[in-house]
Amino acid sequence: MPPPKDIVKIAIQMPGAYPQLIQLDQKKPLSAVIKEVCDGWNLPSPENYALQYADGVQMYITESNRLDIKHGCILRLTKAPGRCAEDLFKGIKSSDASVRCNSLKELANVSRDATFAHEFITKDGHLSLVKIVEDSNENNLIMTHTLTAFMELMDHGIVSWENLSSVFIKKIACFVNAKVSDESIQQVSLDILESMVMSSHGLFVQVKHEVTMERLIAHLQRHPVSEMCLHTSVKHLSFFSFQEMFAFLNKKNLRQYIYKVSDSAEDEMAHYLYVLQSVTLNHLEDRMRMPLDCCNQEQRDILHTLRQAAFETDSENSLSHDRRRSLCAKEFRKLGFSNNSNPGQDLVRTPPGLLALDTMYYFATHYPDAYSRFVLENSSREDKHECPFARSSIQLTLILCEILRIGEPPTETGLDYHPIFFSQDKLMEELFCVCIQLLNKTWKEMRATQEDFDKVMQVVREQITRTLSSKPTSLELFKNKVNALNYSEILKLRQTERLHQEETLAPPVLELKERLKPELLELIRQQRLNRLCQGTMFRKISSRRRQDKLWYCRLSPNHKMLHFGDVEEDAESPAIETLQEKIPVADIKGLLTGKDCPHMKENKGKQNKEVMDLAFSITYDVEDLGSFCLWTDGLSVLLGRDMSSESMRSELEILLSMEIKLRLLDLENVPIPDSAPVVPKPPSNYNFCYDFSQTEQ
Repeated sequence: MPPPKDIVKIAIQMPGAYPQLIQLDQKKPLSAVIKEVCDGWNLPSPENYALQYADGVQMYITESNRLDIKHGCILRLTKAPGRCAEDLFKGIKSSDASVRCNSLKELANVSRDATFAHEFITKDGHLSLVKIVEDSNENNLIMTHTLTAFMELMDHGIVSWENLSSVFIKKIACFVNAKVSDESIQQVSLDILESMVMSSHGLFVQVKHEVTMERLIAHLQRHPVSEMCLHTSVKHLSFFSFQEMFAFLNKKNLRQYIYKVSDSAEDEMAHYLYVLQSVTLNHLEDRMRMPLDCCNQEQRDILHTLRQAAFETDSENSLSHDRRRSLCAKEFRKLGFSNNSNPGQDLVRTPPGLLALDTMYYFATHYPDAYSRFVLENSSREDKHECPFARSSIQLTLILCEILRIGEPPTETGLDYHPIFFSQDKLMEELFCVCIQLLNKTWKEMRATQEDFDKVMQVVREQITRTLSSKPTSLELFKNKVNALNYSEILKLRQTERLHQEETLAPPVLELKERLKPELLELIRQQRLNRLCQGTMFRKISSRRRQDKLWYCRLSPNHKMLHFGDVEEDAESPAIETLQEKIPVADIKGLLTGKDCPHMKENKGKQNKEVMDLAFSITYDVEDLGSFCLWTDGLSVLLGRDMSSESMRSELEILLSMEIKLRLLDLENVPIPDSAPVVPKPPSNYNFCYDFSQTEQ
């Protein structure tokens, strides 16, 4: 029979004695449990003892954490926190150096426990450690144990860092700045300074004054560079601003050295350089988390600077207030803001917050020709085909923040390290300037409309991610690689990876895919035939010029007859009875496409190449690729042939992927309906709108 929930079976150890196996009653006071254990070993004064975990972090058992004890835990009977603190306090004041060293070593270990730390600090034990550091009369080993114990005690937040004296801070800084020093002392000293910096701005200023970047570079230039020294140097850099770091590195001409370290360093070394990259980029987090303040005149001026730089409206001051306001709203719309009257509302979303405004302003001021070309080029396109600069910039800034992990702590692996970081002062801004022009190029390659915005951003994210994964070492190299990775290359890479994934699928999954394919192909066949029954309007094309005449073709419901006839420009889809001409499907002997079509043999000019590619038995507008695939597939089905269009292959892949994922899902206790859900009733009114910007998040 299992024990009650309030009873926990555990083992208790004590040096020099056989373990006790007891059933710990969680309802009984802990002092009573300890007394019973002491009585079992005939130990007097049970108040001087406590229970502690024997394995892992040897934490004291208290009334607040005793419920964490599990069946089979091994505890040990040890000194009570108060008694242990008193003994160690005496030990660190001993005149015997070996006693002091052993006491400080034990103190560094046991100070990880909050219960003990509270007892030791209550006796002002931490001040004794401060005195040892200020006097600096101990050897390196004792000093290392002293600093480690002090750091462990302060980590509990019982004592404020701001209570430390300037003498103590200077001593810790001296340990870090020393030309010849024990690396263990340097490491723990740096940890202490870092905690000071994080606790208050006043301590940050003081530490920054004491710890020099020259000392950091001296550490970094040691040959050979040790792992601990490089770690120390990297953490040093977190005390300095982004601009100060690069100003010093430029002045000392050390970028090439960092490149050398980056290229030749082992994985551990490269990880510390990655930490440096992460710490530095995180200086942008404040801007990323801060929304635009519409009442801030400086921020409003920057918005108007973006508008004026794009459209050069020098004469707007002579206009009336209403006319000028209308002109501004029109130009902000052309600039790609969704809120024309108050464009600042587009920048209240965080992230990217003000960082998006910073990147747009940087692009407009540092690359004015490229900025003007981007805006004016898209202003001249049709409304549905224009690439919105502001909306694209906001989303692109967010993508760069996610790729560069701005605002996130460094990972353990360091796989996000980018050597390009050390080649550029304003990496975020310069990357944005390259990528916003890449976005415009990709937009044109995809022939995108406003509805394709999310698809374009996904492709741009993939272009940037793939290029950075190749670890380019300069901005120019990044620019060349990312522009070479055009939309068609992305499609090829996706196809290759998809085929590779299929090859690595488990045999049962491949078998399931083959079994599902006929059913899904039949679904696509029926969709194609239904679409042919709805009909399509085609534009007539002659060998000399495009005519304005239109004609309409549709398949009869019984799939036996093709009906067609001329229609007017603005005519709606005609009824099948009004189409006078018809062709029996049984009379169709074959389906020709492209240059094999008889009516295309005379059209051999370059201007007709795209038309020829989309011809089957009739031809039509070159942009209507969807209708071409539908009709060639549909006619192939009528003729009993296999469908061969790219559209069919894409749809089949989507359907197969979805069906396999559904089949492999764990749908325990999830009922699957046999019929489609009921369509809800329409709303009582349509006085609402949907904010499409939310889909970008």
